[in-house]
Amino acid sequence: MKYNELGKTGVLVSELCLGTMTFGGKGYWEAIGKLPQGEVNQIVKTSLDSGINFIDTANAYSEGLSETLLGESLKKLGVARPEVVIATKVRIRMGAGANQVGLSRLHIMDSVNDSLKRMQLSHIDLLYIHGVDPITPIEETMRGLEDVVRSGKVRYIGISNHPAWMVMKANAYAEKMGWTKFVASQNYYSIAGRDIERELVPMALSENIGIMPWSPLAGGFLSGKYTREIEQAGNSRRDSFDFPPVNKEKAYDIIDVMKEIAASHKVSVATVALNWVTKQPSVTSTIIGAKNLKQLNDNIAAVKLELTPVEMIRLSEVSALSPEYPGWMVNRQQLGRWPEIK
Repeated sequence: MKYNELGKTGVLVSELCLGTMTFGGKGYWEAIGKLPQGEVNQIVKTSLDSGINFIDTANAYSEGLSETLLGESLKKLGVARPEVVIATKVRIRMGAGANQVGLSRLHIMDSVNDSLKRMQLSHIDLLYIHGVDPITPIEETMRGLEDVVRSGKVRYIGISNHPAWMVMKANAYAEKMGWTKFVASQNYYSIAGRDIERELVPMALSENIGIMPWSPLAGGFLSGKYTREIEQAGNSRRDSFDFPPVNKEKAYDIIDVMKEIAASHKVSVATVALNWVTKQPSVTSTIIGAKNLKQLNDNIAAVKLELTPVEMIRLSEVSALSPEYPGWMVNRQQLGRWPEIK
């Protein structure tokens, strides 16, 4: 397992991050996974034994149950707090009250306190805002995040599911006020969903913000179970929970290439798909989830795969984004400048 720096913090996180969306299975989240405490303990132990030191959860996962199961697991396994980097999130509704949702300072502070109780922790290493709140000014959100950092309850902050301009606006305001800035951005990123390469990836590379891909297997669509001939796998959450959106015809072309490469290396299609994501220059830590130990070990094996340069080029070409403005104009106009600086 390799370790990468979290932004420019000096904190090192494993190139794979254990996601906990499959823990609990309460309410809306049952379609994704419903692991009980005993199986959660096995998943966490196997991950830590493999070298993973980074665990991602969210207060909304299974209505708080995911955090509770994770906290109990860390306690039962006797995991020393400095050995793990724990990330959680705030934004999604956590109750019926009018203010139990969003990114107000009130909800941020309440949510952090509740998350710490559920996980039985004294602090959160990385707190993400879990999406856009259209009615709360970013100044209010950044003030709330600064307060929980200064209180010692949160060490670093991240952002998730936001466009690049919002990330820049938020960090510019924080810098102006001398407050904590975002060091990580958690985004949907897979070989079949490369949209973030248009704006978010260039921004992250420029600003030293770590990209943390979620759903690198496109909600199971890139697991190898789906082909043009098999549209329903029968044992995958994608059958009943068709998310995130995928251009399936293009994805089938990608899967065809991945199947060929996987066969030559005697690995699964999922291993190839995960490996491609982990090798992208903007990526700090790729979030993996699992319903059982077999899935987990298959995912962990992705970091051991060594694809050839030719294989990486084939994968990148078959999955390439179609050119969009202003990107194609920027690329075109760069051609006349490079000779001038050589």
